[in-house]
Amino acid sequence: MQRFVKGDPVRKGVKIEGRYGTSINAAETGKVVYAGSGLIGYGRLVIIKHNKNYLSAYGYNKKIHVKEGDTVEKGIRIAEMGSDGNGKPMLHFEIRRNGAPVDPLKLLPHRP
Repeated sequence: MQRFVKGDPVRKGVKIEGRYGTSINAAETGKVVYAGSGLIGYGRLVIIKHNKNYLSAYGYNKKIHVKEGDTVEKGIRIAEMGSDGNGKPMLHFEIRRNGAPVDPLKLLPHRP
C-alpha cells in the first residue's frame, strides 16, 4: 500500500493492492459527479460527491458500474479493480475536503 503524504502531489490518496476484478464499493452515500477516463493518471475513475464538503475518488478501475448523475448508497458496487500503469492490480483512493486531499485512512472505519 502507498500511503497519503500531505503536500505531496504524487501521494494525494492511498493505493491499495488487491485482485484484478475485485468489487470496488462506495465509501459513503452520494452522487456520482464523474465516471470516465479523461483525467490523466487515474485510468477509469469514479468521483462521488457526498455533501458540500466531501468527495471520494476511485481510480484504476477495470470496469465502471455507475454513470454520472447516479445516486449511490454506501457499500454499493461502483466499479471493479483494475491495474495501475505497471499492470499491478490496484485501487487509487482519495478523499477531498473542500477540494483539498486529506488522509483517507483517518476518515474510514478501522477494520479488525
